[in-house]
Amino acid sequence: MSTATLTVPQPAAPARHLSPLAGLRHTFTLTWRSVLKIRTNSEDLLGLSLQPIMFLLLFTYVFGGAIAHGSVHAYLEYVLPGIIVQTVLFATMGTGLMLNQDISGGIFDRSRSLPIARWAPLAGAILGDVTRYVISVAVTLGFGMVLGYRISTNPLALLAACVLVLLFALAMCWVSALIGLLVKTPQGVQAFGFTAMFPVVFASGLLVPIQTMPGWLQAFAKANPMTLLAAACRGLMTGGPVAVPAGQSMLWALGILLVFAPLAVRVYRRKT
Repeated sequence: MSTATLTVPQPAAPARHLSPLAGLRHTFTLTWRSVLKIRTNSEDLLGLSLQPIMFLLLFTYVFGGAIAHGSVHAYLEYVLPGIIVQTVLFATMGTGLMLNQDISGGIFDRSRSLPIARWAPLAGAILGDVTRYVISVAVTLGFGMVLGYRISTNPLALLAACVLVLLFALAMCWVSALIGLLVKTPQGVQAFGFTAMFPVVFASGLLVPIQTMPGWLQAFAKANPMTLLAAACRGLMTGGPVAVPAGQSMLWALGILLVFAPLAVRVYRRKT
């Protein structure tokens, strides 16, 4: 005589109805987790410190004499704001990389069982990476001053330049987050991310004046948001036009944010 085994259906997990204030509190808690990960990851800190130093030394002393007609200091005055932008832009790739590693390691799967806002882990990871961008800016600027760079404006203008770069980085990190969510492995994140970043960085006015480029490339470089952002930073740090390049670069940042943030959130919700 056979016996039938009855399977009792498990009740579905209750939907989480949390207030926006609670969601913000969860986001800041997870932001602190991301900051602690940076502090305990010596390899990441070493990379954030060494990369801008390496770029400054190589571009200043290898290319400076040729580009600035023998005046290394003149090239340093030109290139340092561009290297700040470049370094922070490359640092945004760490957002997608860490996000991909957290998803692969099951961190976000575990968060679904916690009474927290569903979007808090993603927002916390992105806000936590702002610390990485601040470190990159500080190291680049500090080492540039060791090499002889001097601010020609005032501390408030310098602060405005740094805030401008960080705001743009916050928009760009959503691009990195989307790549980290779509690509299966950390190696894939690096490959796709740097392949997309290199033309934007080097076909711009970050490292060289765009007047030396062919006409067709000048058209791309002039419209490149990296050129606009670097021009605004140069104006704030060494003097020159600020309002137009700063306004245009912020419009680019807003456009990038409005396109890529909803896409990243949609993919994140589908995955989690």
